[in-house]
Amino acid sequence: MEIGGAECLGAKVIAVSRNQAHTFHKSNQKSVQLLAGLGVQGDAHMGQTVKHRSRVASDPSQPNLRQVHLIHTELHAELRASGFNIAPGQMGENITTQGIKLLDLPRGTRLHIGETAVIEVTGLRNPCSQLDQFQPGLMAAVLDHDAQGKLIRKAGIMAIVLVDGTVSPQDPICTELPPQPYQALERV
Repeated sequence: MEIGGAECLGAKVIAVSRNQAHTFHKSNQKSVQLLAGLGVQGDAHMGQTVKHRSRVASDPSQPNLRQVHLIHTELHAELRASGFNIAPGQMGENITTQGIKLLDLPRGTRLHIGETAVIEVTGLRNPCSQLDQFQPGLMAAVLDHDAQGKLIRKAGIMAIVLVDGTVSPQDPICTELPPQPYQALERV
Protein backbone atom coordinates (compact mmCIF):
# COMPACT_ATOMS: atom_id res chain seq x y z
CA MET A 1 0.00 0.00 0.00
CA GLU A 2 1.17 3.55 -0.72
CA ILE A 3 -0.09 6.86 0.68
CA GLY A 4 1.05 10.11 -0.98
CA GLY A 5 4.34 8.58 -2.17
CA ALA A 6 4.93 6.89 1.18
CA GLU A 7 5.28 3.11 1.38
CA CYS A 8 3.19 1.35 4.00
CA LEU A 9 4.56 -2.09 4.87
CA GLY A 10 2.79 -2.99 8.09
CA ALA A 11 4.81 -0.75 10.42
CA LYS A 12 2.80 0.66 13.30
CA VAL A 13 2.86 2.60 16.54
CA ILE A 14 2.98 0.46 19.69
CA ALA A 15 2.88 3.24 22.29
CA VAL A 16 2.99 7.03 22.59
CA SER A 17 4.49 8.85 25.56
CA ARG A 18 5.22 12.33 26.87
CA ASN A 19 6.33 14.13 30.00
CA GLN A 20 6.06 17.84 30.81
CA ALA A 21 9.04 17.63 33.17
CA HIS A 22 12.67 17.08 32.19
CA THR A 23 12.80 13.55 33.56
CA PHE A 24 14.16 10.42 31.93
CA HIS A 25 10.91 8.47 31.62
CA LYS A 26 7.85 9.48 29.67
CA SER A 27 4.34 8.34 30.60
CA ASN A 28 2.30 6.32 28.12
CA GLN A 29 -0.75 8.11 26.74
CA LYS A 30 -3.87 7.14 24.78
CA SER A 31 -2.68 9.60 22.11
CA VAL A 32 -0.29 12.52 21.61
CA GLN A 33 -0.68 15.59 19.46
CA LEU A 34 2.24 16.44 17.17
CA LEU A 35 2.59 20.13 16.35
CA ALA A 36 4.43 21.25 13.21
CA GLY A 37 7.77 22.89 13.98
CA LEU A 38 7.41 22.21 17.71
CA GLY A 39 7.09 18.53 18.61
CA VAL A 40 4.86 16.65 21.03
CA GLN A 41 2.32 18.89 22.74
CA GLY A 42 2.82 18.83 26.51
CA ASP A 43 6.33 17.34 26.32
CA ALA A 44 9.35 19.03 27.92
CA HIS A 45 11.29 18.79 24.64
CA MET A 46 8.68 20.67 22.58
CA GLY A 47 9.90 23.85 20.90
CA GLN A 48 11.56 25.42 17.87
CA THR A 49 14.90 25.67 19.67
CA VAL A 50 16.76 22.98 21.63
CA LYS A 51 15.27 21.83 24.93
CA HIS A 52 17.73 19.11 25.93
CA ARG A 53 19.63 20.55 28.87
CA SER A 54 23.15 19.84 27.57
CA ARG A 55 22.36 21.49 24.24
CA VAL A 56 20.67 24.49 25.88
CA ALA A 57 23.80 24.97 28.01
CA SER A 58 26.06 25.10 24.94
CA ASP A 59 23.79 27.19 22.64
CA PRO A 60 20.09 27.76 23.44
CA SER A 61 19.42 29.24 19.98
CA GLN A 62 20.14 25.96 18.11
CA PRO A 63 17.21 24.60 16.10
CA ASN A 64 15.45 21.70 17.83
CA LEU A 65 16.23 18.65 15.69
CA ARG A 66 15.08 16.41 18.56
CA GLN A 67 11.37 17.25 18.74
CA VAL A 68 10.23 13.61 18.59
CA HIS A 69 12.17 10.57 19.83
CA LEU A 70 11.32 7.16 18.36
CA ILE A 71 12.49 3.72 19.52
CA HIS A 72 11.64 0.40 17.90
CA THR A 73 10.00 -2.19 20.15
CA GLU A 74 12.40 -4.73 18.67
CA LEU A 75 15.15 -3.00 20.70
CA HIS A 76 13.06 -3.42 23.84
CA ALA A 77 12.78 -7.16 23.08
CA GLU A 78 16.54 -7.40 22.51
CA LEU A 79 17.21 -5.66 25.81
CA ARG A 80 14.72 -7.84 27.70
CA ALA A 81 16.47 -10.92 26.27
CA SER A 82 19.69 -9.54 27.79
CA GLY A 83 18.08 -9.24 31.24
CA PHE A 84 16.86 -5.63 31.23
CA ASN A 85 13.32 -4.72 32.24
CA ILE A 86 12.20 -2.26 29.54
CA ALA A 87 8.76 -0.99 28.58
CA PRO A 88 7.62 1.75 26.15
CA GLY A 89 8.44 5.27 27.32
CA GLN A 90 11.00 4.17 29.90
CA MET A 91 13.96 5.18 27.71
CA GLY A 92 12.46 8.62 27.08
CA GLU A 93 10.90 7.96 23.68
CA ASN A 94 7.73 9.66 22.48
CA ILE A 95 6.79 7.00 19.92
CA THR A 96 7.50 3.27 20.20
CA THR A 97 7.33 1.59 16.80
CA GLN A 98 7.10 -1.94 15.43
CA GLY A 99 7.99 -3.31 12.02
CA ILE A 100 10.23 -0.51 10.79
CA LYS A 101 14.04 -0.52 10.88
CA LEU A 102 14.44 2.98 12.28
CA LEU A 103 18.24 2.86 12.46
CA ASP A 104 18.49 2.01 8.75
CA LEU A 105 16.49 5.04 7.56
CA PRO A 106 18.41 7.79 5.77
CA ARG A 107 18.34 11.35 7.07
CA GLY A 108 15.39 13.26 5.64
CA THR A 109 13.06 10.24 5.57
CA ARG A 110 9.49 11.30 6.18
CA LEU A 111 7.27 9.12 8.31
CA HIS A 112 3.52 9.49 7.81
CA ILE A 113 1.90 8.42 11.06
CA GLY A 114 -1.81 7.95 11.58
CA GLU A 115 -4.22 10.02 9.53
CA THR A 116 -2.28 13.28 9.13
CA ALA A 117 0.99 13.53 11.09
CA VAL A 118 4.25 13.73 9.16
CA ILE A 119 7.68 13.81 10.79
CA GLU A 120 11.14 14.03 9.23
CA VAL A 121 14.05 11.98 10.54
CA THR A 122 16.99 14.19 11.58
CA GLY A 123 19.42 11.73 13.17
CA LEU A 124 20.30 9.26 15.87
CA ARG A 125 19.75 9.62 19.57
CA ASN A 126 23.06 9.81 21.38
CA PRO A 127 22.67 7.58 24.46
CA CYS A 128 23.67 9.20 27.75
CA SER A 129 24.56 8.12 31.27
CA GLN A 130 20.94 8.47 32.40
CA LEU A 131 20.43 5.02 30.88
CA ASP A 132 22.82 3.54 33.47
CA GLN A 133 21.06 5.44 36.25
CA PHE A 134 17.83 3.75 35.14
CA GLN A 135 19.38 0.26 34.87
CA PRO A 136 23.12 -0.38 35.27
CA GLY A 137 24.75 -1.51 32.02
CA LEU A 138 21.93 -0.22 29.82
CA MET A 139 24.08 2.39 28.07
CA ALA A 140 26.61 -0.23 26.96
CA ALA A 141 23.72 -2.45 25.83
CA VAL A 142 22.48 0.20 23.37
CA LEU A 143 25.94 0.73 21.87
CA ASP A 144 27.61 -1.70 19.50
CA HIS A 145 30.27 -1.79 16.79
CA ASP A 146 30.03 -2.91 13.18
CA ALA A 147 32.60 -5.14 11.41
CA GLN A 148 34.80 -2.10 10.70
CA GLY A 149 34.71 -0.99 14.35
CA LYS A 150 32.35 1.95 13.76
CA LEU A 151 30.14 2.81 16.72
CA ILE A 152 26.46 1.87 16.34
CA ARG A 153 23.98 3.84 18.44
CA LYS A 154 20.82 1.73 18.92
CA ALA A 155 18.84 4.03 21.27
CA GLY A 156 16.47 5.28 18.59
CA ILE A 157 16.13 8.18 16.22
CA MET A 158 15.10 11.81 16.42
CA ALA A 159 12.75 13.76 14.16
CA ILE A 160 11.04 17.09 13.62
CA VAL A 161 7.32 17.54 13.02
CA LEU A 162 6.34 18.74 9.53
CA VAL A 163 2.55 18.27 9.67
CA ASP A 164 0.27 18.34 12.73
CA GLY A 165 -1.57 15.23 13.75
CA THR A 166 -2.80 13.00 16.51
CA VAL A 167 -0.81 9.78 16.99
CA SER A 168 -2.15 6.77 18.86
CA PRO A 169 -1.12 3.15 19.43
CA GLN A 170 -1.90 0.91 16.42
CA ASP A 171 -1.63 3.84 13.96
CA PRO A 172 0.10 2.84 10.72
CA ILE A 173 3.52 4.25 9.83
CA CYS A 174 4.30 4.83 6.15
CA THR A 175 7.82 5.62 4.93
CA GLU A 176 8.72 8.22 2.30
CA LEU A 177 12.42 8.09 1.46
CA PRO A 178 14.28 11.28 0.50
CA PRO A 179 15.89 11.74 -2.92
CA GLN A 180 19.14 9.85 -3.48
CA PRO A 181 21.96 9.87 -2.67
CA TYR A 182 20.90 8.91 0.84
CA GLN A 183 22.67 10.39 3.85
CA ALA A 184 23.33 8.03 6.75
CA LEU A 185 22.04 9.01 10.18
CA GLU A 186 24.48 10.71 12.53
CA ARG A 187 23.88 11.69 16.15
CA VAL A 188 21.96 14.89 16.71
